[in-house]
Amino acid sequence: MLKAAVWILGGLLALAFVIYVSQIVASETGEVVVLTTAGAGGEPVETRLWVVDLEGSQYLRASEGSGWYGRLMADAAVELRRGENSSPYAAVPSPEVRDRVNDLMRDKYGWRDVYIGWLVGSRDKAMPIRMDVR
Repeated sequence: MLKAAVWILGGLLALAFVIYVSQIVASETGEVVVLTTAGAGGEPVETRLWVVDLEGSQYLRASEGSGWYGRLMADAAVELRRGENSSPYAAVPSPEVRDRVNDLMRDKYGWRDVYIGWLVGSRDKAMPIRMDVR
C-alpha cells in the first residue's frame, strides 16, 4: 500500500513538473514584451506578456484578477519594452476589440495560446489593453 502511494505521489509530482515546464515553454516562445507597472510602494514591477498589433496600436491581454492588470488600473502610466525599444504608454482597457484581439493572439501564438488558455481559463472575458504613446 505504501509503495503504491509513493508511486502515485511521484507520478503527480512529475505531472505537476511537466505542466509547469510546458507552461514556461509555451508562454516564453514567440514574441514576448516586458510591461513595467508601478508596485504598491511605487517600485517598478516587470511582467512578460504577449502582444499583438491592431489598426496601428499594440494590445496586451489581461486575465481577470491578474496582478499587472490591477497595477495598471491603479496607475495607467506604464512602460513597454518591445525588442530593444522601450517607451512610456498609457494603458487603456478596450473591451470593444476583445474578439479581434483574441483572434489575433490565437493566430500569432497558435498552440501556445490554446494551451495557456486551457491552463488559465477561457479568454472570453479577458480584457484587451491598448497601449497609447504618452
